[in-house]
Amino acid sequence: MTTTENTGADPHASADGFPAASAGSHLLGGDRPVHRMGFGAMRLPSAGWDGPAHDPERGIAVLRRAVELGVNHIDTAAFYFYGDIAANDLIRKALHPYSDDLVIATKVGPGRLPDGSWMDPADPAELRAAVHRNLRELGRDHLDLVYLRFLRTDGPGGDRFATLAALRDEGLIRHLGVSNATPGQFAEASAIATVAAVQNRFSPLARDHAELVDLCAARNIAYVPYFPFGGAGAPDLSALRRVADRHGATPAQVTLAWLLALSPSMLAIPGTSSPDHLAENVAAAALRLDADDLAELDALGERACRASPGRRDLRHRP
Repeated sequence: MTTTENTGADPHASADGFPAASAGSHLLGGDRPVHRMGFGAMRLPSAGWDGPAHDPERGIAVLRRAVELGVNHIDTAAFYFYGDIAANDLIRKALHPYSDDLVIATKVGPGRLPDGSWMDPADPAELRAAVHRNLRELGRDHLDLVYLRFLRTDGPGGDRFATLAALRDEGLIRHLGVSNATPGQFAEASAIATVAAVQNRFSPLARDHAELVDLCAARNIAYVPYFPFGGAGAPDLSALRRVADRHGATPAQVTLAWLLALSPSMLAIPGTSSPDHLAENVAAAALRLDADDLAELDALGERACRASPGRRDLRHRP
């Protein structure tokens, strides 16, 4: 992979006039082009699962601004809610009727009760109900991408993934994905139906899913990392800050640029309820890291792996 040096992240720079397009596009499932810089809706209702609540009107404004900046891939879930504020409702209010190029991805699996507590893994009937709930809340007659969300304690999930494959065959789902999946769960799902995307945790400081990142890159399957700024403990971030200073960027922008440099099928979905942070995140699509930058970030990852065994390093490859 060739990288070019960039003096900073220009929020106005892109090939087609949309800042989110600056990192290029990926053909999701082989037929749905999406800009590689997207948006995650988890933080729209609240700062965390336990609150505090965010202003719904500001969330609506952020969604509309994201689309204005060229974002055409939004990640959501019916369990992204706090009280009576729900991400799906905000998306519908902000963007319906939807533009033809907008891809909305959602997740089903263990849901949340109205009081916020988590439910047990969903059985096939509950998965069907969850898909129909997303259709109602989003105001759609089909869902572009649906992930089967696993728990860390889950074993095989073939029967559940087969349920989603049947819903795809019925025309209610266009593409299927897996989230929080192990390589074994990914392989099991792939034997049932085409997996268009994998959504697992991944960041410069948390690289324990590197095997799936490699696999998705080799097969041109979208890898959609959540918690891109996450990591274990309180690591030394001086390398990240040095790279950011060289480019006149923020550490968060460097993190997003690093992810996008890993593979042409890597899709970023940073989330926020702040218009300023939205602009900052989208501007990272224009940031290009050079070989020296990548070497420093590789070393940062090695230190994080030593501090937290099991978090394998992922070398940047040309």
